[in-house]
Amino acid sequence: MPRNPERRTQLADAGLAVLAEAGARGLTHRAVDAAAGLPAGTASNYFRTRDALLGALGERIFERLAPDPAVLEPLSHRTPDLDLVVDYVHYIVERLLGRPELSLALMELRLEAARRPELHETLSRTIRQGFDADVSFNANAGLPGGAEEIRLLHFAIDGLVLDQLTPGTGHPYDVAASTERLVRRLVG
Repeated sequence: MPRNPERRTQLADAGLAVLAEAGARGLTHRAVDAAAGLPAGTASNYFRTRDALLGALGERIFERLAPDPAVLEPLSHRTPDLDLVVDYVHYIVERLLGRPELSLALMELRLEAARRPELHETLSRTIRQGFDADVSFNANAGLPGGAEEIRLLHFAIDGLVLDQLTPGTGHPYDVAASTERLVRRLVG
């Protein structure tokens, strides 16, 4: 495999753009090459199989959605109470909705993983690591709630993001207020 990490990242980012715009059916090595502005065959040199490409996209999504330490730092000095959990979750929702292409790409990957055992294994591992990191963060910060509350928040946030980015309930609502209610009901 070629060892140019910058090129690999460039290809993964292009792949995420293709996945978000064209869906899993539109994701091909050639489409990734075109989106990255690279010669045909480049993506297949970095990601030999479709499953390898899809797995790399799953990992890259979580890298790009990682929180900004400059935002987390002032939060870390606050009292670890339910209000702080609300603010952390607001920040998560803000990141997910602020980068809709990443959220849509992740939804596409999750659906594709339901049909592809190798991708299912890779993506499950990546998602599980993210969940475990969230549980550890919550515990280390001394925040209320445990693994079960974090799991329920994941389910609720996934549904909220899905509703915002796809045909939803059809009734307008305040995302911030709904997020706060979710946290207070599930953790409080």
